Amino acid sequence: MNLKAKRLAALLTTGAICGTIVAAPKSALPQIQVASAANTYNYVEAMQKSLFFYQVQQSGPLADWNEVSWRADCMMNDYVTGGWFDAGDHIKFALTNAYSSAMLAWGLLEYEQGLKDAGLLDMYRKNLQFSLDFLVGCDLGDEVVYQIGEIGFDHKWWGSAEVYMRKYELMQGETERPYYTTKDSNVTGEMAAALAAGYLVFKDSDPALAKTYLEHAENCFKIADTTRDHKNTPASDAMYPSSHFYDELFWAANWMYKATGEQKYLDLCESDYIPNLGKEDQSTEMKYTWGMCWDDVQQGGTLLYALNTGDATWKEQFRKHLEYWTTGYGGKQINHTPDGLAWLTNWGSLRHATTTAFMAYVAADELFSGTADADKYTQFADTQMNYCFGGNDSKFSYVIGMGDTYPKAWHHRTSSGVWDDQWTMLGEEKEYAHVLYGALVGGPGQSGAFNDKVNSYENTEVAIDYNAGYTAALCAMIQKYGGEQLTNFPPEETPKWDEFFIEAAVNQSSESYTEVKVLATNHSAWPARLIKNLSYRYYFDISEILAAGLTVDDITVRIGYDEYSTTQISNPIQYDGNVYYVEITYPDGTVICPSGQSEHQAELQFRISVPDASKCWDATNDYSFEGLGKSGNECVKTERITMYDSGKLIYGVEPDGTTPDDNPVVTTTSEEDVLLGDVDCNGKVNVQDYVLLKQFMVKKAEITAKGGVNADMNQDRALTVSDCVLLARKLLS
Repeated sequence: MNLKAKRLAALLTTGAICGTIVAAPKSALPQIQVASAANTYNYVEAMQKSLFFYQVQQSGPLADWNEVSWRADCMMNDYVTGGWFDAGDHIKFALTNAYSSAMLAWGLLEYEQGLKDAGLLDMYRKNLQFSLDFLVGCDLGDEVVYQIGEIGFDHKWWGSAEVYMRKYELMQGETERPYYTTKDSNVTGEMAAALAAGYLVFKDSDPALAKTYLEHAENCFKIADTTRDHKNTPASDAMYPSSHFYDELFWAANWMYKATGEQKYLDLCESDYIPNLGKEDQSTEMKYTWGMCWDDVQQGGTLLYALNTGDATWKEQFRKHLEYWTTGYGGKQINHTPDGLAWLTNWGSLRHATTTAFMAYVAADELFSGTADADKYTQFADTQMNYCFGGNDSKFSYVIGMGDTYPKAWHHRTSSGVWDDQWTMLGEEKEYAHVLYGALVGGPGQSGAFNDKVNSYENTEVAIDYNAGYTAALCAMIQKYGGEQLTNFPPEETPKWDEFFIEAAVNQSSESYTEVKVLATNHSAWPARLIKNLSYRYYFDISEILAAGLTVDDITVRIGYDEYSTTQISNPIQYDGNVYYVEITYPDGTVICPSGQSEHQAELQFRISVPDASKCWDATNDYSFEGLGKSGNECVKTERITMYDSGKLIYGVEPDGTTPDDNPVVTTTSEEDVLLGDVDCNGKVNVQDYVLLKQFMVKKAEITAKGGVNADMNQDRALTVSDCVLLARKLLS
């Protein structure tokens, strides 16, 4: 199978799987009683918000159940669509998607009843499936896609996911992000583990989906076991350099055993993987220090192996790990902050503590149930998790949107709503567009100090793997201690600032003309968006021209300065009576976009005039002239120059008092005339329509105006890759 064929198969497979998701209707929310008065935090609320964070991280076509009102489809031309963005940036890694998915699946498998009682099981499964479907798409048969996106570009630009590709095309000259493939055992092993765990999650509720996951898990495991190496992922090494791979094989084999019951996976552990696992420094003793994370899954594999085999030796091996994290073992003990956080490293300190907390819950409930160790490990897990919610000396919550005091300067691009790439003062002099509910930040340093600055990456960045073990631990806490859903979450958002607006000034005005300077601005963030047919109107009164014996045909309109060559200006158009307007249009959708300092605003200067000899022009009675700045250096915001999205008023007030809320969406074709997907207008929707649309997108074919209306699958009055994806899904269904 060639790469193009693999890509199509990945796209269609992912689309087919995503199509199985059906949004559940909202119903009355159950209440769960808190079992212990000592637990003062609402863990169900925390779970709601953590799942919200994962929805924020969705790439590609958003799921129809996505609750984030300020997100929209993006990266629709990725080699494999879907999946979660890694962190506060917009790279997609199969490694961290897989690790995070496996942890979320593990939490559900251990504590499903708690999620069910909380009314969150369905939403939890949907979030998990979104990432697992992406991993399926990344499996190309003999290799996998391990990274989509270019780290260099991604990290030097700050903006929203929805306008990312506009900026990428502008700076890189490409309409598709690069992707990278590998056979390495660290990536393929993590993918195998996640997909095997996914099989277990869905085998009863959706057997067909589960079967697909298991088939891909088996293939990924085969690649991982055959390769037995981890040095062929150079693109990702800048962010996720792998230090070993036998831990991933060990981890994956245990999940494969749980999914299939086949002894061969445990045999591989005993004969091949365990002898090569990490050892304590300068010893032959199996490693029990460090922590569970994307790069080191040995301790998770150890716990699973103890559960899978029932071997007392491995039960003791995992107890060593928990002793290291609690009271110490063999003269070694985890460091602590002064107020009680078990602190491993400055990068994601809370990530390590909460992931260990989850495994402590599992071990306490399954390996050590009824013992004093179980009580100790449960208390440790409770303490570490509650630390995140404010159970610390500062009473400070490290989960955004939880509690009264939480980080004010989290490191995350899309939630910021930044339009000009100026982000360093976020949380101080610059406000965020949105609250990133549910995201667990990196956490404090060993001293307990937390630098609440947006560029303090170690402290304030968020990531899907940071939330993974934490979310799994929440599953345990909900089952143990209860909580209740917030009935008003997520809260309805309204824009904090004008998303679109006009600033203008009078350059010059005389008895024969008016010359106006206009700055059209796009600061959209609900969601951030590029408008394909943006326009604005300048209104003027021709009463004095008619009185002088002239007509509207005597009026000349011309552009003096245009920042973009594609701008169009109309001749005078009658609005009402003697009131006319000229309309300035940006028809190609490539300008006025919240993607950078030079793109978020467009300048235009135009002149409306009559013959000089007439000397009858009077701007003082013109609707749009009133209140303008007196010179080109004094542009002021004005609602009297109105702005439109494909004819729909989005900013300003028309002369008759019409405001955006009063203006209906303009439609040009009746529903009866539209057959979505019928690109060739032959009355049928088939693969020929898909081929024609793809050819049109790369300028190798033409379609009629009617065909364009039919091809607009998402009804956004623009033809994009999104329409190709939606048409492919329609054909598959």
